[in-house]
Amino acid sequence: MSLADFLDPLQQPLVTVLDTPVSWTEVLGFGSGALCVWLVARQHLANWPIGIANNLFFILLFTQAGLYADAGLQVVFIALAVYGWWTWTHGGGPGSSTLPVRRTTRTEWGWLLAAGAMGTLGLTLLLDHQTSSTVPFWDAVTTALSLMATYGQCRKRLESWWLWIAADVVYIPLYAHKDLYLTSILYVGFLTLCVIGLRNWSRDLGGRPATPLEVAA
Repeated sequence: MSLADFLDPLQQPLVTVLDTPVSWTEVLGFGSGALCVWLVARQHLANWPIGIANNLFFILLFTQAGLYADAGLQVVFIALAVYGWWTWTHGGGPGSSTLPVRRTTRTEWGWLLAAGAMGTLGLTLLLDHQTSSTVPFWDAVTTALSLMATYGQCRKRLESWWLWIAADVVYIPLYAHKDLYLTSILYVGFLTLCVIGLRNWSRDLGGRPATPLEVAA
């Protein structure tokens, strides 16, 4: 059996939403994505393997929809998931097996914002000139925000939730514009889970003393 034989059934319509066929790929992306964000909000380690499965479904889905930056982003997400998985279990420092929630430092904000701005500009130009994307800027800015948020998630930075919220606010109408209605609805759910995650991580941060690095920031 070839890879195409395996992938073809996933691309077949399963249901119709607002007169638009919804494929198995989108349904599986919906379920695995919702479960992943729920697990992140609870700081459960299983979010990483579930997230990797979600990335694989979205690679196929976004390639079909012409959202090339978002499709490529999933490959980066897989690499970051491996890093985050390791960090959550080994990044707590001497005497600790878990990574605590911390705030983003000023230095981290500086290079994150610079990298985000440069990434948005570079991806916009690339998508506009080298692909058939009809939404190069919005595809690029959501990619940059998602990468910034994923870095923060890997390091358990509280503000990563604000970056995810900003990305989701753009993703919801973007996916609806691309007729990915189920995915758009999924991101409404993501937005809700991000608010819950922000609340949970804030409580966790507020329940322990600040580290010297956090005080200095």
